[in-house]
Amino acid sequence: MPDRTQTTIMAPLVDSHCHLDFPDFEGQLPDIIARAAQMGVTRMVTICTRLRNEPSVRAIADAHAPIFYAAGTHPMSVADEPMATLEQLTALATQPKCVGIGETGLDYHYTAETKGLQQESLRLHIDAARQTNLPLIIHARDADDDMARILAEEHAAGAYSCVMHCFSSSKALAEAALDLGFYLSMSGIAAFPRSKELRDIFAAAPIDRILVETDSPYLAPPPHRGKRNEPSYVAHTAKVGAEVFGVPPEVFARQTTENFDRLFWKAAAWQDAA
Repeated sequence: MPDRTQTTIMAPLVDSHCHLDFPDFEGQLPDIIARAAQMGVTRMVTICTRLRNEPSVRAIADAHAPIFYAAGTHPMSVADEPMATLEQLTALATQPKCVGIGETGLDYHYTAETKGLQQESLRLHIDAARQTNLPLIIHARDADDDMARILAEEHAAGAYSCVMHCFSSSKALAEAALDLGFYLSMSGIAAFPRSKELRDIFAAAPIDRILVETDSPYLAPPPHRGKRNEPSYVAHTAKVGAEVFGVPPEVFARQTTENFDRLFWKAAAWQDAA
């Protein structure tokens, strides 16, 4: 694969999914935001995975102009957290910098024993996304058949928008999501040398349905693999994305930013108002 250690600045870029409230970033946010800006990353969405943490995640977004947030209950946490209610989720959507619902979804890799609760939680989050018109943020792992079925059933009951965050599932799930008008988000996994099959799945998708993300502090792309990930590193994944789609890095950066603004319309409106 080509040498990606020399990544040029590509502007604008958006890290559409990160976890800036995690202890890995404590006391470092000004420096992290500055490094992101140096790499052309002008905005980022930090994700609340447990609703009891929403006030602290919201505070991060409110304190830093480039940061937005989304809130929900992660599927691996549904057994440890009170079941989210529709009222809770729709109320959060009224917060000025809350731009998405989730992450939610299904994870049968580590927590298959709670699949019933996960499915109940997923449907609640879908209903909230439908009612608020905010995009749903989906985590999917080893649950492709149930995920495709529930997403389609719920979409037939009423349309909603959605991104398959950190997509690393099957070609069949990618096609099912794209057929519903959803988006696929490319993380550092797509930049790993052994991820050719995943890159091929992305290459077959419409470029106007692709986002980029870090999922930091996890999944740092080369040349930082194995280290703590951070929003500035989305530039490395974006460079790989440009190669996958056969376009210049600036074109891929601009296209994925346009895609983000179309899906995360509330963040785009905030930018226009700023």
